[in-house]
Amino acid sequence: MQAKFVHTNLIARDWRTLAAFYQRVFGCIPVLPERDLSGPWLEAATRIPSVRIRGVHLRLPGCGDSGPTLEIFQYSPTGPESEVAIHRPGFGHVAFQVEDVAAARQEVLAAGGKDFGQLVSVPLPGVGTVTFVYVTDPEGNVIELQSWSVTAAKPLQGPATANPADSTSPIQKNV
Repeated sequence: MQAKFVHTNLIARDWRTLAAFYQRVFGCIPVLPERDLSGPWLEAATRIPSVRIRGVHLRLPGCGDSGPTLEIFQYSPTGPESEVAIHRPGFGHVAFQVEDVAAARQEVLAAGGKDFGQLVSVPLPGVGTVTFVYVTDPEGNVIELQSWSVTAAKPLQGPATANPADSTSPIQKNV
């Protein structure tokens, strides 16, 4: 099978407000037309009686005109709410590489997002130093803001481990 990544779906309480947040803060571009979907075919696909989906696809920054999108949809009827947790099964977070993590965090907060974790900077041998912070969008979806500085690569030694504090960690460059 050959595959190409197409989109990530994010379910919103208010799709217009959430789409505006991602456009304003991260420079995502709407890919028209907006969606307003319903009918027996959608009920069959989703297993939700009388379902209606409204929303839009947003082109992700830095990916070009044919790159993947963030699909922001609002369902009617809405589904059950769940607690925001970085480790719950399912959608964990979406990550954006930024120049200045602290400044990007302030932009997210000014646009209605919230703090989630502390800003940290961790050297990962063989790949560089990652600086990142978790924040949330206005609806509580977790966003990672990250930047990398490349350091001289050292050969990895010792057992493989996922502990960033361990100098032998072979963690990849995508946190």
